[in-house]
Amino acid sequence: MRFRQVHLDFHTSEAIPGIGSQFSRSQFQNMLRIGHVDSITVFSKCHHGWAYHPSEANTMHPHLSFDLLGEMIDSAHEIGVKTPVYLSAGLDEKLARRHPEWLIRDAEDRTRWVRDFMTPGYHEFCFNTPYLDLLLAQIHEIVSNYDADGIFLDIVGIRECRCQYCVAALREAGQDPRDEAAVAALGERTYLNYTRRVRETIDAVKPGLPVFHNSSHQLRGRRDLARVNSHLELESLPTGGWGYDHFPLSARYVQSLGMDYLGMTGKFHTSWGEFGGYKHPNALRFETALSLAHGAKCSIGDQLHPSGQMDEATYALIGAAYAEVEAKEPWCRNTSSVADIAVLSLEAAREACPDTLQQDQQANLADAGAVRILTEGHYLYDIVDVDADFSRYKVLVLPDEVPVWPELRDLINQFTANGGKVLATGRSGLNAAGDTFMLELGLNWKGANPYQPSYFHPQFSPGPLLPASYVMYSEGQLVELNGGRSLGRRENPYFNRDVFTFSSHLHTPSAGEDNGPGMIESQSGIYIAWNVFGDYADNGHLVLKETVLHALSRLLPQPSLRCDLPARGIATLQYQAEENRYIHHLLYAAPVLKGRVEVIEDIVPLQKVAVSLRLPASAAMKRVYLAPSMEELPYKTGEYGEIKYTVPYLENHQMVVLELV
Repeated sequence: MRFRQVHLDFHTSEAIPGIGSQFSRSQFQNMLRIGHVDSITVFSKCHHGWAYHPSEANTMHPHLSFDLLGEMIDSAHEIGVKTPVYLSAGLDEKLARRHPEWLIRDAEDRTRWVRDFMTPGYHEFCFNTPYLDLLLAQIHEIVSNYDADGIFLDIVGIRECRCQYCVAALREAGQDPRDEAAVAALGERTYLNYTRRVRETIDAVKPGLPVFHNSSHQLRGRRDLARVNSHLELESLPTGGWGYDHFPLSARYVQSLGMDYLGMTGKFHTSWGEFGGYKHPNALRFETALSLAHGAKCSIGDQLHPSGQMDEATYALIGAAYAEVEAKEPWCRNTSSVADIAVLSLEAAREACPDTLQQDQQANLADAGAVRILTEGHYLYDIVDVDADFSRYKVLVLPDEVPVWPELRDLINQFTANGGKVLATGRSGLNAAGDTFMLELGLNWKGANPYQPSYFHPQFSPGPLLPASYVMYSEGQLVELNGGRSLGRRENPYFNRDVFTFSSHLHTPSAGEDNGPGMIESQSGIYIAWNVFGDYADNGHLVLKETVLHALSRLLPQPSLRCDLPARGIATLQYQAEENRYIHHLLYAAPVLKGRVEVIEDIVPLQKVAVSLRLPASAAMKRVYLAPSMEELPYKTGEYGEIKYTVPYLENHQMVVLELV
């Protein structure tokens, strides 16, 4: 995989004339050069269903008069740029109106994406219909006729469908189409059959050609779904609804899988299909640096104008970011993350839990909140599933609602027996039924607190705050000590807010009474009695973060990394084994909410960022320098073997290279 990719959309209506009429080989190549692009995903078939090349398996766009796909591939290859080929697999609007019986249907016979045919938009196809054979023929044609460097298949994933083909398949198998579990299981079989047949179709012509199936989200805990791909592309346009917290959450999980992957953002001010929308160049500089810091390669989304002419403003914008990426590539190849903390993803735990969970359908903010707190605390962490090797880490975080079944309990007990520490919050530690606490964390669980909100009065100063009664909006748990010690008490309000018992504007104050422990420390770890991670993702209350950071300071008194970046600063540590060196990434930018869009404009430089880094005892230092400037960085060794240095200047992104003997 290349580092500097562009994903070029081209979803173009048949109502537009002159398709590709202004395409120019030289202009196309010049834009790729201006953008410092080394791979561009070009298009065979769009969401409207048209082919952009002569086709027997599909129909060429009625207003295209030449082989646009072939011209793009030849033009790019001539200057050393790779060309994966895109096909819209799940959408084909021209065909949707000819074969509506092939579309995904819900229990009320409504279609997916847009639910009728009088609303502008697309309709998604079911792969358990004859449509799959038609799609495979289109893929076979591309792989056979063009020098594609890969295949990108869009709008796919596990879907629940009750089209007549799926209903018939369920009934033939003796199952009830009204059974949600049976429908879900068929959806999974349908998707895996599709991925298998795509692989067989491609390998029959070009064995091993890279293929990626884009569902826009890599499901944590489903390694089998990740590995139907030859690599992963993490679609995460911060301004398009994903936000700036989304990519680190996905990346910190995916890097642990050992697969090649990239981070896909967009050049748009908002999201896909926005013509005339441009990010500030600093936003793309930050977003591509964020990918590098998390061990990923980069992809930037663009959409070609119907005329076929590449937009110079777009490629100047992309080039400002990719010129920096190009200079940094030598320090970003084949890296692995270094982490002290493993966050057992709530999403992954729910996937792995052998029992049905009552909270399956509830929103999961816990994973995002954990990422936000650990990033702002500048800890080194990975997001993991239950198949991860917990022994690689010093602390295991169970955020808010992680169920614990016997096999997982045994893994956690083995982790703590070997010296690891656990941080569990809220309902984490309960069994799937939610009626028994499964972990030894110095407490007895008595049930959910009927008061909400309730209050936490810590016995420590939470960061810059003094001990006080802090409101906790999420559900709390009633616990009592059983071998542990309290780090703060739980207090209840005078009463819950009700029509006959309410006070003031929002909620009732604390009655000031000690109603039992709210935070417990034991030999195995620390338990916090509220869903602090999800609550922080939802409202960002400072005490939530500071409570977690205090717990981590006790569980991990000597973290591998300390630095005095501001809260919005990001620090990661990557190991480049082939070069025998560590790369410490530091980033800083402050997104600002403007209306409904979170944007980055100003990059405020930082000076004299102090760092203390603990590497394995066997790591003998040869030199420390900044990359790509190659400026030598003075350092000293601390009392306990830690490497100390000061980063003199940070503007957006800085890499510190620690080269070993």
